Amino acid sequence: MKKVNKLYVLLFGAMIGLINGFFGGGGGMVVVPVLNKLFKMEQKQAQATALFVILPISLVSTIVYMCYNSISFNSGWPVIVGIVLGGVIGATMLNKMNNKVIKGIFVFFMLLGGVGMLIW
Repeated sequence: MKKVNKLYVLLFGAMIGLINGFFGGGGGMVVVPVLNKLFKMEQKQAQATALFVILPISLVSTIVYMCYNSISFNSGWPVIVGIVLGGVIGATMLNKMNNKVIKGIFVFFMLLGGVGMLIW
């Protein structure tokens, strides 16, 4: 991993935290390219590290949203079950795939999400 200026790390961290807190997620879409380009991480390592980084941000954001009664627990629990199962499957697949294929899939879903946001 490339050594990077601590100020850059702090600024990118703050930006990613702001995005995750403001949108209720999505910070990983910024973390992965930052880790890829700035830290020169391979795609697999960048995506795995993004999950590690996003977890505490998500927990803090969740607590803040809970304080404002902004969470629908009835809808959330079934989604959590699906996310956990999908997460296990996805992490297992990630470890078995080529970095270029993973990057292509990541780019595809970023584009799909962006187009989806424009359409819906």
